[in-house]
Amino acid sequence: MAPRVPKVEPVGLDDHMTAALGAVPEPIEVMWNNPEAAKSALEFGAKVGEWDTVEESLKSFAHMAVAAQVGCGWCLDIAYFMAQNLNLDLAKASEVPRWRTSTAFTPLERDVMEYAEAMTTTPTTVTDDLAERLLEELGPAAMVELTAYIGFSNFSTRCNTALGVESQEFSADCEIPLATR
Repeated sequence: MAPRVPKVEPVGLDDHMTAALGAVPEPIEVMWNNPEAAKSALEFGAKVGEWDTVEESLKSFAHMAVAAQVGCGWCLDIAYFMAQNLNLDLAKASEVPRWRTSTAFTPLERDVMEYAEAMTTTPTTVTDDLAERLLEELGPAAMVELTAYIGFSNFSTRCNTALGVESQEFSADCEIPLATR
């Protein structure tokens, strides 16, 4: 499927992500139809990327769980590729789309992915029990960060799917194939 909004060249974009990926990310090409909106999304994404209270693997698994649930092939593809670049456990990351049936994850990782899915469901289905377990395990600052991170993941995945942005096959470079849901 082609994007629902035409891609345009992001004139004036100084983007380290483009240099690292070797290609302009398609979401940027589509969103650049409104440079102000695109730049704001990129700036907020960069800020989110600076947060460091929650372990990177937990945030990666949460983002991938959101992407798998929403059906954002681009987000799932790039998150898995970035997991490789961050030297995260690719065997685990590859299993995120089927985390409920996989034996690869710890109880905390399962709770994080369950929380990500519960936040993504409309209306949200976060339970007091799940929130209490995460709060006890992570602490208040990390709980807030994880919640905001998952909220940003929902923003990204839903924008991409609504605009018709699909995978650019970045994860094809990963040694372990990404599991299907």
